[in-house]
Amino acid sequence: MRGFAIRTLSIFIIGLAVTAGLAIGPTDVAAAREIVETGDDYGYGTIVIKTSEKRLYYSLGDGKAIRYSVAVGSPRNQWFGSTWVSEKKEHPGWTPTPSMRSRNPRLPKYVAPGPNNPLGVRALYLGWTAYRIHGTNAPGSIGQAVSNGCIRMLNEDVVDLFERVHIGAPVMVLR
Repeated sequence: MRGFAIRTLSIFIIGLAVTAGLAIGPTDVAAAREIVETGDDYGYGTIVIKTSEKRLYYSLGDGKAIRYSVAVGSPRNQWFGSTWVSEKKEHPGWTPTPSMRSRNPRLPKYVAPGPNNPLGVRALYLGWTAYRIHGTNAPGSIGQAVSNGCIRMLNEDVVDLFERVHIGAPVMVLR
């Protein structure tokens, strides 16, 4: 009976934490954003995503960057290469791509801005593609390879990055 009571209390506490918006589980291992030495020679304002690390680096030049934890594409949905930030949107709406809807016909045609929107509170659109760097309504996914190819960030991190990035900023997606 004691084990049952402890499990019930644990579930109750986790439920309270989730309701309050506290991070539980995988996001606990995601380090807070920080300035790090990279040893790389990317120019100021370049965004470098290292999918194997599940990290995004915003270059400050001189081998330094702000490092953020991110979620990346699932193994079958990862992509690599160079692009640029083509658009920035606050409180974006989400329209699933046709391929996403064909894989999951139950997806809505559109999700308006708000707490149920998978793009979170900000989105950086990449080149001429359907890919974005965006916030999330699933903070537990940060640090994992689970998306359809977009780069997910905690909402507070994407707000920080959004304020730093300019239209035209180069983006490198590496393994």
